[in-house]
Amino acid sequence: MEPFEVHILGCGSALPTTRHNASSQVIRIGNKLFMIDCGEGTQLQLRKGHIHFSFINHIFISHLHGDHCFGLIGMISTFALLGRTAPLHIYADPKLEELLQPQLDFFCKGMNYPIFFHHIDAGKHETIFEDNTVTVETLPQRHRIPCCGFLFKEKPKKRHLIGDAINYYNIPTYMRQAIKDGADYTTPEGEIIPNSRLTKDADPSRSYAYCSDTLPCPENCDIIKGVDLLYHEATFAESEKSRAATTHHSTAKEAADIAKRAEAKRLLIGHYSSRYEDSSKLQLEASEIFPETMCAEEGAIFNI
Repeated sequence: MEPFEVHILGCGSALPTTRHNASSQVIRIGNKLFMIDCGEGTQLQLRKGHIHFSFINHIFISHLHGDHCFGLIGMISTFALLGRTAPLHIYADPKLEELLQPQLDFFCKGMNYPIFFHHIDAGKHETIFEDNTVTVETLPQRHRIPCCGFLFKEKPKKRHLIGDAINYYNIPTYMRQAIKDGADYTTPEGEIIPNSRLTKDADPSRSYAYCSDTLPCPENCDIIKGVDLLYHEATFAESEKSRAATTHHSTAKEAADIAKRAEAKRLLIGHYSSRYEDSSKLQLEASEIFPETMCAEEGAIFNI
């Protein structure tokens, strides 16, 4: 099975601390790398994680608060210094292009690679990226400014060939792709060999949902139902519930409730307030509602 991994580069909230970096993640699906958010210090975290800059071709920005995008211009400049030539695609609110273009014109003249901005409507649930293996959908969030989460879903995979059966019937190489796609095989003598005797079930498709920054959004639970891993912000403990509501953030218990409603397989909490020395209190509160709760930490890799 090909890798489907979530690399945590930063899981703190707006105020910088020595414990956590600003929000950023890299999603590895097969040999492709996708970035979600790019807070200050992201490119240093890429170095620490030994993640190849050149493999990141698509960046998804949830919203235009600085702790989610202040690292972008620096990383774009570094890409140029490293001699990048591959296009870079950025998916974000239209205002990001307005804000970045003057900086690109001033700091990044003569870049050898193009940047393509893809404008997204944070208020809509829609597919914003698709290739032959994965789709990325937006998840409208409830924050102080337009904000959306992202749902990464593998497309259905092809069935596995049963090697012994393929060899027994001496099936030509050029026909094997069609059999993986579900076709039967007709022998030279005219016997039809059903696909079920030649293949076994494909690996299940996997999914990952990113929900930050936001108040709880139960309306998204049907969209992400059954998700393999849900990252949900848990900025505050329950004792700060009123502050969470005022600032349009979630508590750990609220994140757990969303995971339970969505029937997620696992919950990953993050975007911690700087007031917490560690995340154990938040994990404990969430685990009371959703036992399969884990805490994001810089440098951690979560396999799906």
